[in-house]
Amino acid sequence: MPSRDDIFKKQSPWGSPPGGDGNGSGRRTSPPNIDDLIRKAQGKIGKIFPGGKAGGKKPIALGIVILLILWALSGLYRVLPDEQGVVLRFGKFTQTTQPGLNYHLPFPVERVLTPKVTKVNRIDVGFRSASDTGRTSGVDDVPEESLMLTGDENIVDINYSVFWVIKDAGKFLFKIQSPVVTVKAAAETAMREVIAKSRLQPILTKGRSKIEAETQTIIQSLLDEYESGIQITQVQTQKADPPDQVIDAFRDVQAARADMERSKNEAEAYQNDVIPRARGEAAKILQEAEAYKKQVVAAAEGEASRFVAIYNEYAKAKKVTQERMYLETMEKVLADIDKVIIDKNSGAGVVPYLPLPELRSKEKKQ
Repeated sequence: MPSRDDIFKKQSPWGSPPGGDGNGSGRRTSPPNIDDLIRKAQGKIGKIFPGGKAGGKKPIALGIVILLILWALSGLYRVLPDEQGVVLRFGKFTQTTQPGLNYHLPFPVERVLTPKVTKVNRIDVGFRSASDTGRTSGVDDVPEESLMLTGDENIVDINYSVFWVIKDAGKFLFKIQSPVVTVKAAAETAMREVIAKSRLQPILTKGRSKIEAETQTIIQSLLDEYESGIQITQVQTQKADPPDQVIDAFRDVQAARADMERSKNEAEAYQNDVIPRARGEAAKILQEAEAYKKQVVAAAEGEASRFVAIYNEYAKAKKVTQERMYLETMEKVLADIDKVIIDKNSGAGVVPYLPLPELRSKEKKQ
């Protein structure tokens, strides 16, 4: 039966019991031997790969496994927030990946392209800026691009810029051959279509925003039809004027139209002042006429009622009524004239006198 020391020798890596002589004295042992540790480690590896010597096959297999693992891990890649990943399998486009950590089959099976998709690109149509021509300042007009025919058969010289970004990197790289040429051709086609449907005056004044929106819609539909993977962000009009040959005449026309608008506004202001006052006067006259109507009708109805009442009294007592009507009539007639009343008994022998000069003087004064 093995002793306690033999058991500790088997379990301890140092080959001796950890506690000294077994009586609890705690005597320390000598430090471990490095060569022994190396030999023991080689022995453990040999147990995993029996016969594992320097020229054996198992270490080669282990190396191959490690290389395969590293090769598989090489398929991990990261797409930045301003990029999209385009995966190619043996050179053929397979899919588009979004920003973040992604995986593809390692090289040479698949490889990944990561183009920038948030960069805003600009294309000028109808003119070339200083950066395009290599000069420090100035703009060159391109008449073959800028001159367009309007819907009312006029010619307009229009310069505009198109701003775009990459929407789908896979389609952008493999569906179209020349993105810049494609966008420019689509932009010129769309603008000519919109201008051909519009009149000259709105193009030069307040209709630019509508033209820009319609042009952007048509360009986007054309590029989507081509599967270009491009998103149009903005169409911006830089200039919209008549051609240089007729711009002076056009300015004269614009000045005449401005005068016409001013005269029209003045006429409308006068109209807005006169018409309300005329309507007020008309309403006043109507109200006065309505009041007069009611007054006349009421007076007529009163006279009619009075006549009916008098007639009823006349039917009852004719002589008394006649006498009464005579006296009332004479009272009304004689109330407003100068008169002298002479009693027939005491006025016998009085000669009537008519003062004609005084009557004439009164008529003149009146």
